[in-house]
Amino acid sequence: MQKSSTCSFMYGELTDKKTIEKVRQTFDNYESNCFEVLLYKKNRTPVWFYMQIAPIRNEHEKVVLFLCTFKDITLFKQPIEDDSTKGWTKFARLTRALTNSRSVLQQLTPMNKTEVVHKHSRLAEVLQLGSDILPQYKQEAPKTPPHIILHYCAFKTTWDWVILILTFYTAIMVPYNVSFKTKQNNIAWLVLDSVVDVIFLVDIVLNFHTTFVGPGGEVISDPKLIRMNYLKTWFVIDLLSCLPYDIINAFENVDEGISSLFSSLKVVRLLRLGRVARKLDHYLEYGAAVLVLLVCVFGLVAHWLACIWYSIGDYEVIDEVTNTIQIDSWLYQLALSIGTPYRYNTSAGIWEGGPSKDSLYVSSLYFTMTSLTTIGFGNIAPTTDVEKMFSVAMMMVGSLLYATIFGNVTTIFQQMYANTNRYHEMLNNVRDFLKLYQVPKGLSERVMDYIVSTWSMSKGIDTEKVLSICPKDMRADICVHLNRKVFNEHPAFRLASDGCLRALAVEFQTIHCAPGDLIYHAGESVDALCFVVSGSLEVIQDDEVVAILGKGDVFGDIFWKETTLAHACANVRALTYCDLHIIKREALLKVLDFYTAFANSFSRNLTLTCNLRKRGWFSMANAR
Repeated sequence: MQKSSTCSFMYGELTDKKTIEKVRQTFDNYESNCFEVLLYKKNRTPVWFYMQIAPIRNEHEKVVLFLCTFKDITLFKQPIEDDSTKGWTKFARLTRALTNSRSVLQQLTPMNKTEVVHKHSRLAEVLQLGSDILPQYKQEAPKTPPHIILHYCAFKTTWDWVILILTFYTAIMVPYNVSFKTKQNNIAWLVLDSVVDVIFLVDIVLNFHTTFVGPGGEVISDPKLIRMNYLKTWFVIDLLSCLPYDIINAFENVDEGISSLFSSLKVVRLLRLGRVARKLDHYLEYGAAVLVLLVCVFGLVAHWLACIWYSIGDYEVIDEVTNTIQIDSWLYQLALSIGTPYRYNTSAGIWEGGPSKDSLYVSSLYFTMTSLTTIGFGNIAPTTDVEKMFSVAMMMVGSLLYATIFGNVTTIFQQMYANTNRYHEMLNNVRDFLKLYQVPKGLSERVMDYIVSTWSMSKGIDTEKVLSICPKDMRADICVHLNRKVFNEHPAFRLASDGCLRALAVEFQTIHCAPGDLIYHAGESVDALCFVVSGSLEVIQDDEVVAILGKGDVFGDIFWKETTLAHACANVRALTYCDLHIIKREALLKVLDFYTAFANSFSRNLTLTCNLRKRGWFSMANAR
């Protein structure tokens, strides 16, 4: 429903304010508690509920979910005229109902562990997986300090687009202003550049308060860690890029050398382009992002080379030492061809005239573009030695760019994005399959959620294919490493020999479950033993949650003691993203039959947290 677990949308005018505050504090402090609260139905009918809150922790003792249960106690809050419900009878009914509810709450609370209250890094406690791979409809926005911004929220996404557009604006205007030595005497341009500087400065402030994804895939919301990470990465570059160079250059009394220095420092802003590719890949379809990026790179290179080409001509056209004009410069030849020649002002003793800056830029860009695409009409051509050397270098760069970008786009996609192509091809096949067979919307969402989350965990790597390449001995070693958490955490494997562990490891399978996935249905045959490596699961029997499973728990059946397959007596459903290591009944019995000494130790030391063969309350000694 995407509604708050506090049920604030059901509060009304008679809902006790103190109770509301206690409920909020219970969630904020990750505590277990019970309340009697008055809530309202959609038709504004008041209903009394006995509300229970129990936090669910993962293997790192971090709260990932809350289990909230509600008992309708309206009957005990209103006058009842039936004689059978008066006095001690009514009190006994209320006591029995509340006692049963508390017993369930106590079982869902972690046992045999010291209660740890985590009040720092709220986001890291609530959400342990990276936001880039979690479907947003599966999670509510995690709690963060009020001054911290989530890096995937709508505001930050919009802000990133603004910074992206301004970065491209900077990449175009900075080389132009530096090469053409444009003083920002135009008030409109000065105001625009000042606004850009202010926005870049605000971006620095926001980056000091924006979460990021840590090396382990977790979302970091600790303000101190955020500041340290930003200071070590982009802070210096961003700071140099937002200094108000244009305002300094606007003053007429600024020395020409200092003005040129400040103009040159603005080129540091171009380093912001290092984050453009990543943002494009995040916000656009991957194929379109690459194509747009390649075209933009080609255009930017042509623009930058055009600015350098003009600078060379501007430097050589007038010899400042002898105050003479170089008639072999491309600027002089261009001025003659378009009818705007240079002329000498005898009264002022300087050269005037020549093409306008707009014409000079268009001509420069035209020359660089024709050279980069190997067309070269020759109507604008280098004549001096420096111009020829630059043209040779530009032709070499142009041939490389042209061949790389335009001649091998397909090859680039195949080599650099083969894995992504395979991912999108798989998604398209799944979408077509779901559409062709008219799979219900709820089931379709579960299928897509599972595929996306599984791909994010495995990165599209086919484990079976990789293992099939390795020889038998190496494959067994790799399997032992992949299942090391199961072997190290469970005492049942401690007496196993190396050969026994290798035989078990090659039979283990790793499955990844998304929230809401059912691992076992009631009545289904229990043909595997499941070890929970990460995540939380719930066991549901007769529409009641009877157990919460977490890291280190084991569920299934005791195959080695039974002769027949068991029928699951409950549903086992994932509450969070889970990693399960499972071994099939036939494979386990085969290993136990061969390693008889290990079989006795395994049977004696392995305790099932949840035996799906038996009905009733499950052993919660190891449950979370």
